[in-house]
Amino acid sequence: MAGVVVNNYGSLPVTFESGKGAVLCDIHGKKYIDFVAGIGVNCLGHGHEALVQAIRDQAQKAIHVSNYYLSDKGCAFIEKLLRITRMEHAYFGNSGAEANEAAIKLARKYGWLQSGSPEGTAKRHVIVSLERSFHGRTLASLSATGQDKFHPPAFAPYPQGFRTIKAGDYAALDSLALDETVCALFLECVQGEGGVHVIDPAWAKAACAAAAKAGALVVVDEVQTGVGRTGTFLASEQFGIEPDVVTLAKGLAGGVPAGVCLFRGRARDVFVAGDHQSTFAGNPLVCAAGLAVLDELCKDGFFARVKTLGEAIKSQIAAWNIPCVTEVRGMGLMIGIDVDGARMKQPKNAAAIQKLCIDYRFDEAGKNWGGAGLCISTAGENTLRFLPPLVITDEEVEAGLKIFKQVLTAL
Repeated sequence: MAGVVVNNYGSLPVTFESGKGAVLCDIHGKKYIDFVAGIGVNCLGHGHEALVQAIRDQAQKAIHVSNYYLSDKGCAFIEKLLRITRMEHAYFGNSGAEANEAAIKLARKYGWLQSGSPEGTAKRHVIVSLERSFHGRTLASLSATGQDKFHPPAFAPYPQGFRTIKAGDYAALDSLALDETVCALFLECVQGEGGVHVIDPAWAKAACAAAAKAGALVVVDEVQTGVGRTGTFLASEQFGIEPDVVTLAKGLAGGVPAGVCLFRGRARDVFVAGDHQSTFAGNPLVCAAGLAVLDELCKDGFFARVKTLGEAIKSQIAAWNIPCVTEVRGMGLMIGIDVDGARMKQPKNAAAIQKLCIDYRFDEAGKNWGGAGLCISTAGENTLRFLPPLVITDEEVEAGLKIFKQVLTAL
């Protein structure tokens, strides 16, 4: 597709044709251990039998019927999702950015209703997010994103009414609690695109309390952290946070595009017919896939293994004591590894190491992974990121870490 599709993604020079579990195969037959999972999307890996069967069965019945009507799979999926998350209402979307756009509109309308002004701009309209946050690539979700690199002047002017505070800054919460212009606080429990930084739970709870005191909604962006990625269905469960609004996407349907904005309590009845819509969202095919994902994730011991495996991976990398690795952090199977180019024989940033892992060929005699590469992602100039399928086997983890260690050792 080179020269045909605009390379907005800076795609690496590899073309995949198939996958099974946490292993991908390119068009030349080379295998790769997958520590990316479609950027946290393929939570059940590749070719998962239950997911494939659910999609196949539903495709024979109905793929799309329009949101003018309900579907049996849509009702079953959302009812189960609401039970798991203890939320009350839901809006279907197709992606994380769309889920966050819905949350932004919901927050603004909530603020407008609270302002008591039927006309004009609501006094309560400001959305507060965190430095190092990431909420999507649309103009509004970019405005909520607390990273300057995502605000190039080429796309200006950006929507107004957004401001950021620093995670861990208690002084900032004093002003938040007294500010009558704020309609919502947006936060991520783990800032994935911001470098896989885990927010301090005590500060997060204090921030939510300050938002509630201000009469603002608490919106937790669980697009990357949700659907079991951190070892519970929602990362906010481990923080003791009970948000008014939750956004989900990525792993929600195991690879079929899906997103939802969930709400409860004060946010429950804000949206009415016509406030926000989407043509493709929540179609029966997506919901059949989503049901299959929820069924697998709800099996006994699933989340516990995600936690245990994540801790084991972090401990193993830290135990290597490789000088260029300066920090390993994260929750569950959402792991960030900081690297220092100055401590390498030939200085490399995270993107260069990512490419070395893809190109790597491991040919040790007698091993099953001869010729394999490793797929990893980045989360900043000097941060490597692991988001493997949640069903990755111990053997696949071992193989991937062996490649990763040899690449880092060579540097």
